[in-house]
Amino acid sequence: MADNISFVYFNSNLYRAGTVPYYAFSTDPNTLGLLSLVVHVGWDFQRVLLESVPLKKGKTLRQCLKEHDLLEEFLKDHPYDPASKYLPYSANKFASEPLINYMDAAYYGTISIGTPGQEFTVVFDTGSSNLWVPSVYCSSTACSNHSRFNPADSSTYHATNQNLSIEYGSGSMTGFLAYDTVQVGGIVDTNQIFGLSVTEPGSVFYSAPFDGILGLAFPSISVSGATPVFDNMMNKDLVPQDLFSVYLSSNDLSGSFVLFGSIDSSYYSGSLSWIPLSSETYWQIAMDSITINGQTVACSGGCQAIIDTGTSLLFGPSTGVSNIQSYIGGSDGSISCSSVSSLPDIVFNINGMEFPLPASSYILKQSGSCSSGFVSSAADAWTLGDVFMHHYYIVFDRANNQVGLAPLA
Repeated sequence: MADNISFVYFNSNLYRAGTVPYYAFSTDPNTLGLLSLVVHVGWDFQRVLLESVPLKKGKTLRQCLKEHDLLEEFLKDHPYDPASKYLPYSANKFASEPLINYMDAAYYGTISIGTPGQEFTVVFDTGSSNLWVPSVYCSSTACSNHSRFNPADSSTYHATNQNLSIEYGSGSMTGFLAYDTVQVGGIVDTNQIFGLSVTEPGSVFYSAPFDGILGLAFPSISVSGATPVFDNMMNKDLVPQDLFSVYLSSNDLSGSFVLFGSIDSSYYSGSLSWIPLSSETYWQIAMDSITINGQTVACSGGCQAIIDTGTSLLFGPSTGVSNIQSYIGGSDGSISCSSVSSLPDIVFNINGMEFPLPASSYILKQSGSCSSGFVSSAADAWTLGDVFMHHYYIVFDRANNQVGLAPLA
């Protein structure tokens, strides 16, 4: 991949019946518009930043812990056993997957597929359910600068006769499904179904800093009925608890992670507030309202919201977003940086509880300019993306079909 990439387009989910959202980047303004996935329901891209950005390797978990004087405590609680890498994974231990923070806009980690393992970077996306990576059979330019899986190099690969077809408004992704050993954060599943792309036309995925997608939503929205990775972890007792938790760093800091099967209370203050899911498709919840200084500015009478690690910003219906922009003085999305310190919290009222989001989270600063993290979409539901998640530690609980939120420590 080139050392410098000029882009950034961020997406939102257009939530309608039967949607299966997908995460993508584009460097081409001509690709802005609707991207439909299988059922002709798609994503609305919004261009929010454009500059040349050098790719940087993120810091290791050890480096991050050391910088925050947490390394000694971590090693005491989780002593390293050099022999453990040669032993079967034990379900009484959690598994942590470190994530690279790319411009506070995308978070991706490394997995391996096959025997011996072939490594890929993937977005851990709670807004979709399929795992797929490029294959050596893909000749599209989007595949040429990314890692590609070679079935011939894996002794544990098993083919299927199932095709995978994902339709986009400006192109498409097609491929097929197969089974192989997949390792995620130390957890090894010897029979995981995954997709291999054969075509990825256009520039949508060309400049993405990651190779593929690992969906963490429910099986009900999985394309072709493929069993999601986390469902297999649960079904095969590979995790001690049927949940995973997420910490997303902000301000380009490292240390982000997905923790499979456990909760790390050292990353949040107070206690977790639990919210029942309203739908077992996405990680979808019912929201009561959005208020500023006690005044309802959006979601009056209640609405639906999706918590999505694969969406960068906060997307919502145009009327609600417009009200919020007007209230904070950014009708066109731009905000005076000098006013940020005086802006009020925006409060998401959910399940009778208040979840405030300070201006330091919902105002984006880049190259001396400031803009709102709220973007209008054609959807009726809100998408609480990374801008929201930068302020909260979030637990995705499959055992009880709920999410837990607590402010970061």
